[in-house]
Amino acid sequence: YREGIVVNTVEEGSHLDVVVCRLDDEILIFLFETSENTLLKMAFVSGIALGKGTWAGNRVGSQSSNPRSARSSNVVRMGTLIRKPIAEELKEKYSATDIGGKVLAEYIWLGGKVADMSTGKPICRDATDIRSKTKVLAKAPESVSDLPEWNYDGSSTEQAVGNDSEVMLKPVAIYKDPFRKGDNILVLCEGYTPQGEPLISNTRSKAAEIMEKIKDQVPWFGIEQEYTLLDLDGRPFGWPKDSEPGPQGPYYCGAGAAISFGREISDAHMNACLYAGLNVSGTNAEVMMSQWEYQVGPCVGIEAGDQMWVSRYIMQRLSEEFGIVVTFDPKPMPGDWNGAGCHTNFSTKAMREEGGFDVIKEAMEKMGERHQLHIEAYGEGNERRLTGKHETANISDFKWGVADRGASIRIPRSTEAENKGYLEDRRPGSNMDPYVVTSLIVETCCLI
Repeated sequence: YREGIVVNTVEEGSHLDVVVCRLDDEILIFLFETSENTLLKMAFVSGIALGKGTWAGNRVGSQSSNPRSARSSNVVRMGTLIRKPIAEELKEKYSATDIGGKVLAEYIWLGGKVADMSTGKPICRDATDIRSKTKVLAKAPESVSDLPEWNYDGSSTEQAVGNDSEVMLKPVAIYKDPFRKGDNILVLCEGYTPQGEPLISNTRSKAAEIMEKIKDQVPWFGIEQEYTLLDLDGRPFGWPKDSEPGPQGPYYCGAGAAISFGREISDAHMNACLYAGLNVSGTNAEVMMSQWEYQVGPCVGIEAGDQMWVSRYIMQRLSEEFGIVVTFDPKPMPGDWNGAGCHTNFSTKAMREEGGFDVIKEAMEKMGERHQLHIEAYGEGNERRLTGKHETANISDFKWGVADRGASIRIPRSTEAENKGYLEDRRPGSNMDPYVVTSLIVETCCLI
């Protein structure tokens, strides 16, 4: 069996021998099927398969093939993706092509897994479900209003049914394209029905309405996005394939060939976001090896969610070029390893003015009363991360404290000292929907 699917069968009455050995840095598994001491099939697995008949739907080599030679022409990779890097000179050759003054607009939208509404509430099942396609424009737009609406097949993104699949794309924000550069742009869009109604998975629409209600309070957000880098086989980037690296301690903000894995991606992402016009304020290596963080903000109102989603899109695009997978799983590795969060810093004008600490304390009372509601909206699988260990509060409890990284909400020491400032909600998981989280914080702190 492979992922619950039968990929090969054993003849009734035959015998199956399993031999496990190590070759270089791989664990190899050989399967021998015999009947009355006659070899019927041999399969060589652990990413490579050969033998008689079919294996996982692929024609493989003969039973007499040498397993070591299977690494060449008749290799069948099972489970592990293979991605060959594209030659840089080819990319440069075609990116420099004269396109006759046209502008390439990459329309970006969120797929159905970002806001699964099957439970009646938006649940972000996959924070990497960010879709895009290119529209050729005759000239560069001067504003969002100059951009045409577009459409896509919603049945392929779990946002419509096949017999009524058209979903409309409404542009809401423009950013410079860090990949194509020049006059080319990234266009963030919302999804609407042909009748002009927001999709039920369109969490931006509701968030924008809430932000509009309190725009006079000038809500600021700073979001700390943690993420983990993986090899194509799903193993954390740089980790030993048959064991774990040394314990946590040296990796946070660390440097060195045996300490830091992924700095090139982190730096490239920061530069690409800054080129695009996003207000990225910093980046750093995190506590678990191959885990990183970047910060977006301060941003006002709905811009926080917009910039966060575009930054995630840029990260996904960069992962294509580096051949590294980016995951926003809140607890990608079990055991004594930190999870990945998306700490959300928040303040209003009143919180930032003299005496604002009292306003923050009032907000803490409201946050405590609605703790469970926030937890439900703060990311799928977050219970694996919020255990009371690894710089988290237990998911069932609410507490806030000054300079307490084991609290649900941390108040910076500077806020207490200056009697004004901001709060840090440490509960959101790294896979949270920033539209849902920022609007819920505003709703709890300012509208109730």
